[in-house]
Amino acid sequence: MQTADESSVAVNLNNPDHYNNRELSWLDFNYRVLEEALDKRNALLERFKFLSIFSSNLDEFFMVRVAGLLDQVKAGYNRPENKAGLTPKEQLSAISKLTHTLVKIQDHAYLNRLTPLLAKERVKFVSIDDVSPQWLTFLEHFFDEQIFPVLTPMAVDAYRPFPMLLNKSLNLAVVIEEKLVEKKKHFPFDGNLVIVQVPAVINRYVELPLENDERVFVLLEEIIAKFINKLLLGYNVKSATPFRITRNADLNIHEDEAEDLLHEIEEELKKRKWGAAVRLEVQQQRSDRQVIDYLIEELEIHKNDVYSLQAPLDLTFLFSFIKTIEATHEHLVGTSFIPQPSADLEGEGDIFQIIQQRDVLLHHPYDSFEPVIDFISQAADDKDVLAIKQTLYRVSGDSPIINSLKRAAENGKQVTVLVELKARFDEENNVQWAKELEMAGCHVIYGMTHLKTHSKITLVVRRENGGIQRYVHLGTGNYNDATAKVYTDMGLFTVNHKIGIDATNFFNFLSGYMVKPTFYYLAIAPFGIRDAFIELINEEIAYHKRFGNGKMILKMNSLSDKTLIMKLYEASIAGVKIDLIIRGICCLRPGVKGVSENITVRSIVGTFLEHTRIYGFHHNGVNKVFLSSADLMTRNMENRIEILFPILESDLKLRIHDILNLMLRDNCKAREQDSTGKYHYVKRADGEEEIDSQQILCEKAHENKKQIESKESSWTFKSFWSTLFPKE
Repeated sequence: MQTADESSVAVNLNNPDHYNNRELSWLDFNYRVLEEALDKRNALLERFKFLSIFSSNLDEFFMVRVAGLLDQVKAGYNRPENKAGLTPKEQLSAISKLTHTLVKIQDHAYLNRLTPLLAKERVKFVSIDDVSPQWLTFLEHFFDEQIFPVLTPMAVDAYRPFPMLLNKSLNLAVVIEEKLVEKKKHFPFDGNLVIVQVPAVINRYVELPLENDERVFVLLEEIIAKFINKLLLGYNVKSATPFRITRNADLNIHEDEAEDLLHEIEEELKKRKWGAAVRLEVQQQRSDRQVIDYLIEELEIHKNDVYSLQAPLDLTFLFSFIKTIEATHEHLVGTSFIPQPSADLEGEGDIFQIIQQRDVLLHHPYDSFEPVIDFISQAADDKDVLAIKQTLYRVSGDSPIINSLKRAAENGKQVTVLVELKARFDEENNVQWAKELEMAGCHVIYGMTHLKTHSKITLVVRRENGGIQRYVHLGTGNYNDATAKVYTDMGLFTVNHKIGIDATNFFNFLSGYMVKPTFYYLAIAPFGIRDAFIELINEEIAYHKRFGNGKMILKMNSLSDKTLIMKLYEASIAGVKIDLIIRGICCLRPGVKGVSENITVRSIVGTFLEHTRIYGFHHNGVNKVFLSSADLMTRNMENRIEILFPILESDLKLRIHDILNLMLRDNCKAREQDSTGKYHYVKRADGEEEIDSQQILCEKAHENKKQIESKESSWTFKSFWSTLFPKE
């Protein structure tokens, strides 16, 4: 009989059939987002929101991931990636095939499922060709007064080359001909070409005056196309093709040569708008085939990267459209949830006094993010606070945390802020925040060369009783009060002495010349977190061999690091039970005979974006629980500054364990991955109770608030969970 070690050696863990391709796995995730638009259990405007998110996600995917693959092909790189074994060309081909399928589903969702339901609620989009003469006059006046002055026709001819169009801008390619026959030209086809950009400064949709309590909208590009002849006097308009270009938007920052990283990033941001085209979208009903062929040639784009849509281009406009109509159609809006106060922070005294007594665990958005904001604000004004140190990756547009940090510096405190300038698509915001913080007197640092600082940590140093006390906040998500209302994350407040020393050493490591320090409790990437996980998994395997009860529950956004996937396969082969809760990319395949039969993978896509990173190891009842800023991706393990930190208090570990178990019971928003890499909704047995984990956690938060208000001391977190998970 083979031992676990012998059998793991016998299995070829490098077999590409044991892995999902990273890019295709991401597209599978975005399909799960699209499924939420089709889910009748969601409120109608919530379904439109998911359609918009799907579109926005796809934009970023093409701007970064597809753009990177195209760069590899252009550079002649044709080696297969190291997991699923696909070359860049093979990946691009598979991406194109799957994305074309997804776009058709998106079209169907918008045209045949959602807009008809909205029309029943007396809200609809209409074609300008179907507008009554009365409203056509209204739209013509609107065009003359509001749109015409903003438009700029850009002719394309021998003297005026094809214009450099902005990334993600919506445009009309207008084919015209001179009215006088003898003046007609034939460039570049039967007629002349004019490009007109649909102005982003004007609402994408125009509402007609209310009639019979019905709200009717016409898309901006249709209005422009209808009256475009006013812009092109003396010419006949033959066609007007709506199109949209997606460009390579990844920054190419040469950090080694950059004396001033802030200036380097500002310069690169200017170039982002003009990267190489990676996708062309056209409006099917109004497109001119000759124009499309010309655009393909001019943009040097492959025909597989042309997407012909029946629905309007760029459905991200639905974000603002939802806000436009929700005031008059509240019944179409999903039940809103207001983050609640945390029971952990109930008690006498300010936040510093409460944290002195016990570690505080916050689970956002169920627990309000306000205590984190208050923590920084109180530290800024507290006369006994000597220093505040914080990492910032993404913050909100009008961040109260930034304001508190500036105020702290103005109050004479030592304020050190690491602002990550390379946070993708937030670079411009972070450059501005860095300048403002510096002007206020904060010490601003930009992290380490070639590494993104993705850690979420705050250290407050306070004078107490003649000595120094360190207060530390560690989190899985950004210090962003806006996204904290819709992203699930966890944060820990502690005055643990050794964690405080670790936090001090961490900031000194980032801000000065210092070798990587030895930490008591924190594990730090690059490489340190991967090493910690390998050690933890090896220990779990050893415990399982001795006691037969090996188990892990790991929750993250994405899993792609091959080293760690292989280690999880080893644990599965050894008999360790592994439950993975992974929202997005998962390159591991569960249920593969002889490899991953002891592994389950589920994804929860719901109202809130699952963003917590939780890593639990049974360890024969010791129950080690860690939170982290890091997913188990190679980029997080090797190219980012990340933190993995332990939960030390047993009651907090129990609470997190119960939350994970609740998610593993979700049978409403959970999908499970099968051994072929495909996802399916979790099947509910006949008569089985519906369990929507996010909804239950919202109900728990409301119950928590009621108990706080009534001051019923008999209620505890444990008693709440025991009603959900009674002893068997």
